[in-house]
Amino acid sequence: MDAAAIVASQQAVPGASLETAASVDLQTTIYVSRDHVEAVARVLRDAADFRFSFLAELTAADYWPKEPRFEVVYVLVSLEHRLRLRMKVRLEGADPHVATVSGLWPAANWLEREVWDLFGIAFDGHPDPRRLLMPEDWEGSPLRKDSPVQIRRPPHVTQDLQVTAEEFRHNVERDRLSRPSTNKT
Repeated sequence: MDAAAIVASQQAVPGASLETAASVDLQTTIYVSRDHVEAVARVLRDAADFRFSFLAELTAADYWPKEPRFEVVYVLVSLEHRLRLRMKVRLEGADPHVATVSGLWPAANWLEREVWDLFGIAFDGHPDPRRLLMPEDWEGSPLRKDSPVQIRRPPHVTQDLQVTAEEFRHNVERDRLSRPSTNKT
C-alpha cells in the first residue's frame, strides 16, 4: 500500500487533510493535520484495509528556527497486512500540542510522556502527563534546539556519589565480608 492510497481514504474522516510525503528510505509517509490526528489514527487502526494495530514508535523532531518548528512522528505497523506507515504531524513552535493517541494504542502513554518531557510538546487528554526521564524540578526541554548546551547549575534531585579508589575498595571488602559465605568445602 502506498501513501496515495491512504490519502485517498481521507473521506473516512470528514474535513481531515492528509498529504503524501517524500521519504529517503521509501517508507510510506503521510502528513496529518493536528486537529484530525485522533480521528485519522482511529481509521488507520480500525479500517479493514489498514489495521495498523501496533504503534512501534512515537518521537519528535525540532527544526528550529524553521516553522512549523516540530514534527511528531508515529511509526505504525499492520501485522495483518504486513505494512508499515510513518504518520507525521507538523506543529508550530508557539503552540506545540496535539491530541493523545494513548486511548488507541496503550504503548503511546510512555512515548508521549517522553516526547513531552524532552521536547515540551503537550498531548491533550493524556491520562498521566508527568515527567518520565528528567527530574521533576528540571526547567526547559533538553532536546529542543534552542535549549542551552551546557547548564551550570547544581543538581537538585540527585547528587553524584563520588568516592576515592581506596574508599571503593574498602566498601567492596566490607560488603564481601558482611555476606554469608557460600563456600561449602
